[in-house]
Amino acid sequence: MADRRYAASAADAGVRERSVLKNVYIWMTLGLAITGVTALYISTNLNLVRALVGNPILFFGLIIGQLALVFTLSARIMALQASTATLIFAAYSILNGVTLSLIFLAYTGESIFLAFFVAGGMFAGMSLFAVTTKMDLSGLGHYLRMALIGLIVAMLVNFFLRSPGFDWLISIAGVALFAGLTAYDTQIIRRWSREMTDTTDEATYMKISILGALKLYLDFINLFLFLLRLLGRRR
Repeated sequence: MADRRYAASAADAGVRERSVLKNVYIWMTLGLAITGVTALYISTNLNLVRALVGNPILFFGLIIGQLALVFTLSARIMALQASTATLIFAAYSILNGVTLSLIFLAYTGESIFLAFFVAGGMFAGMSLFAVTTKMDLSGLGHYLRMALIGLIVAMLVNFFLRSPGFDWLISIAGVALFAGLTAYDTQIIRRWSREMTDTTDEATYMKISILGALKLYLDFINLFLFLLRLLGRRR
């Protein structure tokens, strides 16, 4: 009887884990869809494009707004209502779509599609690796965070240097970093799933799913943008 109860408990944990991961991927896909539709709509509306390009204050205001939403979700999600967390995630996806709409002015549609396709393949591969490997990637967290800080500093330096060669190296480093973060964050989400119990309420389950979706959404978007810098053909 004890063995049967243990087997049933393990089976329930496995179902719960798969369900949380499935929910995370659904929310992430929804966020990417919202971002894509928004970016495409803005890029085809000349008046909106002019407003973005011609008003730096508006553009940087949107960037600050995105950072505020990400910080709110990351730092305070458990204190929020599930419905509020959902709205914030949707709002962030929309604002990100508005700012990303400018890539349609800088790159050809074929380049954007190619970068998106390659990013999708790399993301899927790293996610699959994370859920199938027996390696514990948690020890990489410190190194990945330090690499992220280094990447940001390098991008700020090159903002003034304007070195094409340095920019190419930064793009390669960015692709490698966010590929690694995809695997790392996927395992983090799996750990959250395993820590959930049968008494976890639906609101907490939803908020964990949204937080996980935000992590993987950010990994994918950054992976896509760095690949676009490498593979993209400018207009």
